[in-house]
Amino acid sequence: MDTAAQHTERDRSSDEEERSRSARVPGPEGTGRDGTPEREGTDPEEPDAGGAGPSGPLTWRRTGLIGIACMVFLLLFSHFVLQPFLVPSGSMEPTLQVGDRILVNKLAYRFGDEPRRGDVVVFDGTGSFLQEQPAGNPVAGALHAAAAALGLAEPDETDFVKRVVGTGGDRVVCCDKDGRISVNGVPVRETGYVMFGDQPSRVPFDIVVPDGTLWVMGDHRSQSSDSRDHLGQPGGGMVPVDMVVGRADWIGWPFGRWSTVPRTDAFDAVPAWTASRHGHAGSTDANGNGNGDGSGSGTGGSGTAGAGAGSGRG
Repeated sequence: MDTAAQHTERDRSSDEEERSRSARVPGPEGTGRDGTPEREGTDPEEPDAGGAGPSGPLTWRRTGLIGIACMVFLLLFSHFVLQPFLVPSGSMEPTLQVGDRILVNKLAYRFGDEPRRGDVVVFDGTGSFLQEQPAGNPVAGALHAAAAALGLAEPDETDFVKRVVGTGGDRVVCCDKDGRISVNGVPVRETGYVMFGDQPSRVPFDIVVPDGTLWVMGDHRSQSSDSRDHLGQPGGGMVPVDMVVGRADWIGWPFGRWSTVPRTDAFDAVPAWTASRHGHAGSTDANGNGNGDGSGSGTGGSGTAGAGAGSGRG
């Protein structure tokens, strides 16, 4: 019996079994079946190392689309609901400070309600405080309007913020023997919001507010250019109600002044106007008799008031 031949045949069968076993069992991690290192990036299920997979450019594109959508939403929200305005002057001190960003409620007067005495409002002064101005560069105007709508730039030169002192039909007179403004014959105590040390007005006037308009004044009377300064001009310093942008309800910036714009009860005792019943503005007594003398005119008895030393915008 040839033992050498038997050993040789057994060795050959063992080698073939080992090769078939190594073909079925993978090698250690990072090596091939034959023990040689695998090349990186050869797995077709993994993205290429260059970042050309779907998580690269599409992520930036998605981020850009989300940013644009947010910007459009903010612009629409500020146009129809709540718009921030930057206060550029001190004409409304102490209520509003220079640099305040107020949040103007555009829904306040949209559903039938109208501005009331004591409201702080933002309005477009074109045609009342300012003459009609020719349109400028439309592209620059659109960019500025977008920045102003987000509170990132000063408002347009035609936007003003003031306090409503008289509404349609009211007779507003300055001043009584104690130096106070009276509305429909009732003196108004304005100490809660007028700048400390300021008089209600240094120039007398006596006006009747036409229907659909407002008589407005700044709280810092000596630094405010308001309805008093436009008495002798077309419109008589009256602001049309339909030019009101909205009511200033909140101070949104800086954080240290984050609060609501204070309301006032100074006009609570003022009666409704009576011009339609008696042919003149004034208050009425218990018997319904008017005590106004009807001497006020729509242009004011004192001509153009000269109290406005500041910019008047705020």
